[in-house]
Amino acid sequence: MHGESILFTIFLIFTGGAIVAGLALFARQSMLVAYIALGVLVGPWGFGLIEDPTIAQGIGEVGIIFLLYLLGLNLHPQKLARMMREATMVTLWSSLVFAAAGLSIALAFGFTLPEAVVIGALSMFSSTIIGLKLLPTTTLHHRHTGEVIISVLLLQDVIAIMMLLGLDAASRPTLSAGDTVRLAAALPVVVVVSVVAERWTLTPLIRRFDTIREYIFLVAIGWCLGVSQLGHMMGLSHEIGAFVAGVALARSPVATFIAESLKPLRDFFLVMFFFALGAGFPIPMLSEVALPATCLGGAMLVMKPVVFRWLLRRECETRRLSMEIGVRLGQLSEFSLLIAVIASSGGVIGPNAAYTIHTATLLTFIVSSYVIMLRYPTPIAVTEALRRD
Repeated sequence: MHGESILFTIFLIFTGGAIVAGLALFARQSMLVAYIALGVLVGPWGFGLIEDPTIAQGIGEVGIIFLLYLLGLNLHPQKLARMMREATMVTLWSSLVFAAAGLSIALAFGFTLPEAVVIGALSMFSSTIIGLKLLPTTTLHHRHTGEVIISVLLLQDVIAIMMLLGLDAASRPTLSAGDTVRLAAALPVVVVVSVVAERWTLTPLIRRFDTIREYIFLVAIGWCLGVSQLGHMMGLSHEIGAFVAGVALARSPVATFIAESLKPLRDFFLVMFFFALGAGFPIPMLSEVALPATCLGGAMLVMKPVVFRWLLRRECETRRLSMEIGVRLGQLSEFSLLIAVIASSGGVIGPNAAYTIHTATLLTFIVSSYVIMLRYPTPIAVTEALRRD
């Protein structure tokens, strides 16, 4: 019965996704919005075709693991080193502004101080998935726009991972001295092991057998899951381990080749990820969180393009490039959802705060992806003139 449920869920995701995405394209709407809408429609609070939300959530978790791995492949530390000063200044000042705005909005709606601090912190981040998925491959790898976006996102992701570690530690009130040392050493150990293994084992193997595509596929997936499991064994999340696996491999000359080879897998899990977001959308709580979530999401949608544009202009970037980057980074992040789940399960924030974050993040995903696809080149643009892979 469990296997049939999983098969039925996958059937709904992809058969339903094909239908809804086709309708969206005819109506010149975003395909990402179509995936989210499908999840809402067939989820437990829609038509109830998927009665158990844990199935969709489990699929979404697997999707996040692989998506963060594939996105990590594009976050080249070499590019970050070249742009360290500019990226650091832009990330630092923008994070302070967005955190202050999120904190103020949360306090204005009566959330407790710890909840307001978490909401403010989550407002700092932009979506790595949307930022890179909606960026043409040529721009991502060969143009200055891609370098700036990758650098800012990488620094934001480092901050987000530190927050995940801090919340994970805070949710364990009875840590022993050994557990404390293990958690403190977990991320450095995983990073060092990943870098050494990539340098001396993984890359030589891939170079030796790079003509056997099936083997490259297996090694790439095995590397992701292996480092993900290592991170989990060390006390980190699977998502953090997968992200480290991608970033470690991004140093290798074969990273671009692997990322291109795994594009179908990326798109497969992209559909699952956004479907799971829609299926988990808290419709019963919508009346309670609609106003604060709309204010929070709306404020970020308006502020982020303006603030990023202003900061990038101060770093002598062109007006056009500054505006495009601001719009592409003008949403909340999938890390916001992960951190909200951990903060909620650890008792740091209550259900209303968690649902507010979920709803605001979903709102910014929908509006931001739609604006980007209408104004700038993307691989899944609604018009031929802007569709570039």
